[in-house]
Amino acid sequence: MSFDSVTLLFLIPALAAVLIALMPGSKMSAYVNAGASFLTFIAALSLLWAERPAPGAYVLVDEFNTIFVVLIAFVSFTTSVFSATYVEYELETGRVTPSFLKLYHALYQALTLAFVLALLSNNIGVMWVAIELATLTTVVMVGIYRTHAAIEAAWKYFILASVGIALALFGTILVYMAAEPVMGAGLNAMVWTDLVTHAAKLEPAMLNLAFVFLLLGYGTKIGLFPLHAWLPDAHAEGPTPITAVLSGLLLNVALYALLRCKMLLAGNPEALAPGPLMIGMGLVSLLFGAFMLYRRRDIKRLFAYSSIEHMGLITFAFGLGGPIANFAGLLHMALHSLTKSAIFFAVGDISQVKGTQKIADMGGLTSTNPLIGWGLVAGVAAIAGLPPLGIFTSEFLMVNATLAKQPLLAIPLVLGLLIAIGALFMQLNRIAFGEPKGANHKVKCSYVPMILHLGLILIAGIYLPASLVAWFQAVAKLLG
Repeated sequence: MSFDSVTLLFLIPALAAVLIALMPGSKMSAYVNAGASFLTFIAALSLLWAERPAPGAYVLVDEFNTIFVVLIAFVSFTTSVFSATYVEYELETGRVTPSFLKLYHALYQALTLAFVLALLSNNIGVMWVAIELATLTTVVMVGIYRTHAAIEAAWKYFILASVGIALALFGTILVYMAAEPVMGAGLNAMVWTDLVTHAAKLEPAMLNLAFVFLLLGYGTKIGLFPLHAWLPDAHAEGPTPITAVLSGLLLNVALYALLRCKMLLAGNPEALAPGPLMIGMGLVSLLFGAFMLYRRRDIKRLFAYSSIEHMGLITFAFGLGGPIANFAGLLHMALHSLTKSAIFFAVGDISQVKGTQKIADMGGLTSTNPLIGWGLVAGVAAIAGLPPLGIFTSEFLMVNATLAKQPLLAIPLVLGLLIAIGALFMQLNRIAFGEPKGANHKVKCSYVPMILHLGLILIAGIYLPASLVAWFQAVAKLLG
């Protein structure tokens, strides 16, 4: 691979955002958005088989970020295809204007650029800037409907996420301060590959304080309890394609940034062990999210709390550490992105068909709208971790690793998983089965992205290619 492949990952979304902003028509912007997302996905795929460029001062391509660049490019592409029909209906019903629709597609490409920049950055300062760009972009997209509830959710998201990102900035500065005595002032003290090389020599007390701030800062973006308050409102009030991106991609990018910082502490024998902090916040988030699933009345809020539960589970796995737990955490990150985005594709179609997001008004979907209804059933079965779907494998490995390393922690872990399964299927019974309820509007739905994601989840549960397993194992060892 030449450096040109990496350059394309930055240029395609950047140029597409500018092109869409300059276009006069709104409907054509949806096709440009989908086309640019497809080209970005092709550029990301080239990272898998071609030679990687040497790490530079700003760009790093390694085993860790390659997996997630491809995943994010794929989900971004499928979501852009789903967006094309979804937002067209929103335009027809008057929920958005043509100018706001064009803004939505331009911001979608800007968001893709921010994700790619955060993942491929070799500079911890640039990584922070990219995540801040993603935050500001999604704030505008959450409030795009311009209703009172949407604007309130956008402001709440902006305020809480800004506090979190400010804490992450302070943590980033502290990492620089820990590195400066060893590596000197300037750019070198912010280059991640140089930081890892000299991790054992960095000031441990400063690293400890930095990780606490980074955990709180990026933990806000991940949606960990008690830093989660923005997440349900942003999911409920924003356009459903953006909800899919928030839940499936943004949370992963924030966790990726936190894991990069965790690796610095792992390389310093005198620094604080980050595992207990991550285990504690992860378990609390898992249990909190699981219990909150029972009382949700809005379908998008329901799956927002499911995201809190699963991000807590993933954080717990990485806090536990070791080859098996890290492998399970990486696999769960990938499968959660695919599964949750598939669920939100179904939820978007359901909310348009029924004209509401209230669970009480959308009963009997498997009878009235079989494809959407059974798609949601399959998605919930996957996110609940039922075999043979992929998340069963990652959760099974997490439980095994917990029993081997910290047997007592397996009790709250399994309890949280069982509580979540019970809540999800109780809510699913109301939505998918029983007596049909609510309206049944004629809506043009895009089923292909949902079916494609569900198919990949099923395949992942039955068979993982040896090359992909080896890739995850290599990254798991890298994480320590």
